[in-house]
Amino acid sequence: MDIQQYIDSGVLEEYCMGLLSEGDQAYLIQMTMLYPEVKEALTLVELTFEKFAGFTAIEPDPSVKQNVLAAIDFDQADLSLNNLPVISHAGDPQPWLKALAHLIPNEPTEDFICHVIREDDKVRQMLVITKTDVPDEEHGDFLESFFILDGHCECTVGESFYALGAGEFIEMPLRVKHNIKLTTPVVTAILQYKFV
Repeated sequence: MDIQQYIDSGVLEEYCMGLLSEGDQAYLIQMTMLYPEVKEALTLVELTFEKFAGFTAIEPDPSVKQNVLAAIDFDQADLSLNNLPVISHAGDPQPWLKALAHLIPNEPTEDFICHVIREDDKVRQMLVITKTDVPDEEHGDFLESFFILDGHCECTVGESFYALGAGEFIEMPLRVKHNIKLTTPVVTAILQYKFV
């Protein structure tokens, strides 16, 4: 076997980019153990890729971190009201309850309380504390979603039915009728509008 031809074939670069099949990866690893020049060349390619990544790296907008952490269900114990993530899935409601505790009364006296907690050109988020059901409605200008922080409700979306409790998330499709019926005396939730 011509080792230099193997090194020059591009297989080392494909390995570093994760493009090789499992069999080809195993073969390359075997080659690095048998031929020190293959191991040396692979190390050089890895270092080159790492340098290139460092040169082209950019500092992302601070909101990206919160969105990524939310997407992977990272424990957001220090959720900041100045940098709330867009909610896109079920998760732990405790960081939200902790961050919003000053807005949530122990015994709500009103039937409906709403606090806008985030508003920009992409999304509006509101803390909602309600004792009332939401009748049939539909939206065409924004995607409406709910992240339940406390309590239980039932939601009908078109022909589908959902029972929701703390930590659960639901997003309503555009132009589809939906309603919400409370199954506990009070529901506390994040109501989110993503503008389209």
